[in-house]
Amino acid sequence: METAHKHYKFINSTTGYVIYYHTLTGSFNNDNVKEELEKIKAQVATQYQIPANTLYWEEIIEEER
Repeated sequence: METAHKHYKFINSTTGYVIYYHTLTGSFNNDNVKEELEKIKAQVATQYQIPANTLYWEEIIEEER
């Protein structure tokens, strides 16, 4: 069985720049994903010393070739 990978980018809404990438590995439901991403968002905000409410995440969807 293949392990699921979901890739996310965290974006500073003030500048529009991607400031962090993160990959979640394993089986997830929507509540667990959101909870984990909120934790990462708080860590990124602290690390870059920016308000957490200026960060948001987007899933990176890889297109099949």
